[in-house]
Amino acid sequence: MTQITEAIFTGGVLKPVDALSLKESQRVRLIVEPIDDPLPDRDAALKQLRTGIESMRFFSTGRLPSRDELHDRV
Repeated sequence: MTQITEAIFTGGVLKPVDALSLKESQRVRLIVEPIDDPLPDRDAALKQLRTGIESMRFFSTGRLPSRDELHDRV
C-alpha cells in the first residue's frame, strides 16, 4: 500500500511526521521532494513574460495565407 507523508530530516535521519503502517525493518522506496523551497514568484514571472511580449514586434504586409496554404496537402 502506498503512503504519502511528510518527514523531517534530523541528524542524518528522516523522521516521518505521521505514523506509518510498516513492519519493523521493512524495506521501502523513498522519493525525496523538499517542501520548504519557496515557490517561484508567479507575479514576477508573469510581469517578465508580459514585458517580453510587449517588446516583440510583429508586422504583416499583404494578405494572410489561407488554411490550405498553411497546411501541407498530399
